[in-house]
Amino acid sequence: MKAVIALSALLFSLPALADTVKVDNAWVRATAPGQQVAGAFLDLTADADMTLVGAASPAAKVVQLHTMTMDNGMMVMRQLKEVVLAKGKTVSLKPGGMHVMLIDLNGPIKEGSKTPVTLIVRGADGKEQKVTVEMEARAVGGMQRHMH
Repeated sequence: MKAVIALSALLFSLPALADTVKVDNAWVRATAPGQQVAGAFLDLTADADMTLVGAASPAAKVVQLHTMTMDNGMMVMRQLKEVVLAKGKTVSLKPGGMHVMLIDLNGPIKEGSKTPVTLIVRGADGKEQKVTVEMEARAVGGMQRHMH
């Protein structure tokens, strides 16, 4: 009987073993009046090979993955279809590099407020999961205050 109980306990705990993504240092840039876009930044560490394939937020009509690169001396922003998250490697989405772009904002993002952003990640098995993160809004110069 004990073996049956132990086995059923193991089977019921299996969903908790699903691959996960750890999110650190999540923040969104506070906006100026009338500004219609905002960048969101975070560090992602997956415990298995996964891919960030999209994002959504009630704060914006469109949310995209972007990258900033230098092209012939000019900073160019391009949309990314996905961001590869290799097992155990932290991927930083930060100003001047890869980031999440909130476009056509539904209202201003005020410093100190929280903006929910839902990340869509796909595992190696093709299954997608959603991870919702509450991102603190920081002023443009606010990054320095928050460094360790």
